[in-house]
Parts: sequence; C-alpha cells; structure tokens
Amino acid sequence: MTIRVLVADDQPLMRTAYDMTLRGEEDMELVGEAANGQEAIEETRRLHPDVILMDVRMPVLDGVEATRVVGAEDPTVKVLILTTFDIDEYVVEALRAGASGFLLKDVRPDELVQAIRIVARGDALLAPSVTRRLLEAVGPSLEPLRPKRATALSMLTESELRVLALVGRGLSNDEIAAELFVAETTVRTHLRHILEKLGLRNRVQAVVLAYDTGLVQPNAHA
Repeated sequence: MTIRVLVADDQPLMRTAYDMTLRGEEDMELVGEAANGQEAIEETRRLHPDVILMDVRMPVLDGVEATRVVGAEDPTVKVLILTTFDIDEYVVEALRAGASGFLLKDVRPDELVQAIRIVARGDALLAPSVTRRLLEAVGPSLEPLRPKRATALSMLTESELRVLALVGRGLSNDEIAAELFVAETTVRTHLRHILEKLGLRNRVQAVVLAYDTGLVQPNAHA
C-alpha cells in the first residue's frame, strides 16, 4: 500500500528537500504541499493523506492548531511534527493535539522515511522515555490542565490507572508487564482500553495526559 504524504512547511527549500527524499521510495507518494497551517487543513480535506509532515511554526495558522483541527476532523490522518527547536513547548502542545511524534528538521533522509512508515502503521514515533524527558523539560512552563483533565481518570479501572502511570513514567509494555506481574498481552489490552476511554489517539498522548492530570510528576523515575 502506498503511503500518501502531505508536507506542510513555510520554507520552499524544505518542501523541496522532502519531495526529493520521498521521490525514491516505492511505498510513498507526496500528494500535496502547504505553506501554512490553514493550507494544511484545506489540503488534508481535499487530498486525504495518510501522513502529514507538519512544521510547528508557520504563518496564518501554526502547526499545533492545524494538528488539532486535522485530528478532530479525521483521526485516521497521522501527523509527524518537524521542528528545528528540539525540546520545545510547541512540540508538547502538538503532541497534546494528537501528533504521533516529532523529528528535528536535520534528520537523515533514511530516518525520515522510516519515521513516516512507523506513524503510518499507527505507532507512536517517540520512545516513552524521550517523551518523558521532553515533558520534564518544559512541563513547568505550560498552562496546567489538571482541573479539566483529572476527572477523565475516573473512567479508568484501578488496573488501567496503574498501567497509565507506568506508561507515563516511560516504561515499555514488557517492562510494565514485569512490574505488574501480568502478561504483555494484558498490558496491551489495558492500554487499548485506556486510549478508547480517554479519547486518545496514541501512546504519546497517554504520556502527556498522565503528566497533565498529575498522575505522574516531573522527575518521577521508573
């Protein structure tokens, strides 16, 4: 199956570079380009891409708000954030909005291609530990969402809460299974239920919510 990719970046040279990178991949097709977040939304509605390479800082409408709108309108579209700023609160907000992960713009072409394949199949790109490091670095400066989001945890069972806390601390599924003395398949089932109950798109959003609600505190260690 061909992965349909839309590129949203306000720098023409970056759009050209992505085009050249994807052109040689048999399983990918660059179906469109956008120079700002509003164009990205409009082109997504028109072209129905599988993956959007989304710059964060763009004119007219930034990549965070564009990601939020795209996720609300079509949750099947995966968003991969591309940034020059590494750990950045814009990136955290994009993850909150539903992005599947982020990469630096100086990523190697082969790494970009692999990342597109990862998010296209529905997996989150970031290792949980990387997400945790990002949140610990910028979390204190972000607007607290706990009063609004903490009530969502009441929908979870005690087992699901334990799994969510461990996901937020950066543990992988097999590490969570060992911690709780259960099978890894049980962990995957709990995680699926957590995402469904809380309306989350991926594991990255689960980590963000664990921090937002106070279930996991910055600098908490596995």
